Amino acid sequence: MSAYGWDDGWAAAFAPYAAQGLLPGRVVRVDRGQCDVVTPRGTLRADTAFVVPRDPMRIVCTGDWAAVDPEGDPRFVRALLPRRTAFVRSTTSQRSEGQVLATNVDHIAICVSLATELDLGRVERFLALAMSSTDGAALLRDGADAADGAAEPVVVLTKADLVPDTTTLSHLVQDVEAVAPGVQVLPVSSATGEGLDVFSAIVSGGTSVLLGVSGAGKSTLANTLLGRDVMEVQAAREVDGKGRHTTTTRNLLVLPFGGVLIDTPGLRGVGLWDAETGVGQVFSEIEELAEHCRFHDCAHLSEPGCAVLAAVE
Repeated sequence: MSAYGWDDGWAAAFAPYAAQGLLPGRVVRVDRGQCDVVTPRGTLRADTAFVVPRDPMRIVCTGDWAAVDPEGDPRFVRALLPRRTAFVRSTTSQRSEGQVLATNVDHIAICVSLATELDLGRVERFLALAMSSTDGAALLRDGADAADGAAEPVVVLTKADLVPDTTTLSHLVQDVEAVAPGVQVLPVSSATGEGLDVFSAIVSGGTSVLLGVSGAGKSTLANTLLGRDVMEVQAAREVDGKGRHTTTTRNLLVLPFGGVLIDTPGLRGVGLWDAETGVGQVFSEIEELAEHCRFHDCAHLSEPGCAVLAAVE
């Protein structure tokens, strides 16, 4: 189980369930009330009905560590171990709810295609989402140790081989770095291998999740790292570079050089949920300006003495 991230901390958390004769396992895929769980006895199909909660934040998710029935037909997930981290976005519904995209992650790779014009605003929103998900207060909803609640974001500029020259590529990297202070920005190409050695070194330790819009090259990148075609891919539309949502589930995959990777479906929207920390980090210059507004509760819309509006002018 060590290949999937099992360590002494997970073993200690699982000890009460081991005494009950349950099996430890990591959820590698969830689909319609059932999930695939990797256990010491191999990959088992388990029903999640036993742990269906009222809180949508606690549903079984790819990346979870679980306690599973050793026998039975069907087998059931009996409990989830406390999550160290959880990557959460706002749902696309009108209700104010969070949707857990992946759990127990160490690295968040935001994939941005260079085949189309850069949308720096979208990069900022993804970063705000990622940085909120790395915040211990936002993540540790199940009472894990705050020292564990940290995941590292990295912006991966995919399809770098489609950029005509190195000067243009350098300028694109600088543009992204300007909106991603303190975050590594890495151009990569699954076609030529550019940047893959560096990215492989990053994801070889712990659990990494690939995030981005459809057509960003996430599944192609996953296949390249795995050394074989595991994830189905389709060509993006030439007119706008958008993909066709080939990936429909979140899949946890073991990398041959170490570490595990969670590939996710393309996100149509970047809904920020409980993202105060991430917004504060990504837009730190706004917070600094706001300290000089005349009113402490300034909305930065039309108030007199607003330092933010003055800076915009």
